[in-house]
Amino acid sequence: ISKATLQNWLKDPSIKLTRNKPPSKIPNEALLKDVEQHPDDYLYERAQRFGCSKSGIEAALKRLGVSQKKDLGASKSLPHKES
Repeated sequence: ISKATLQNWLKDPSIKLTRNKPPSKIPNEALLKDVEQHPDDYLYERAQRFGCSKSGIEAALKRLGVSQKKDLGASKSLPHKES
């Protein structure tokens, strides 16, 4: 542990769980708009549109509180008859 870290801890002993840093690759507004326009797209499809990785899209959706779809009727993986 560096001296600077110890000095920062002595000044403010509270543990910081989040950083005050805006998203750098995937803008929040653009991702929310994409989710509204394409609600049943897979992560890799969103990643292709944004030019990033699946895990990056997954982290951004988690940051925004957007969960996966639970309704099997909206899934593209099932034929229309089964949904």
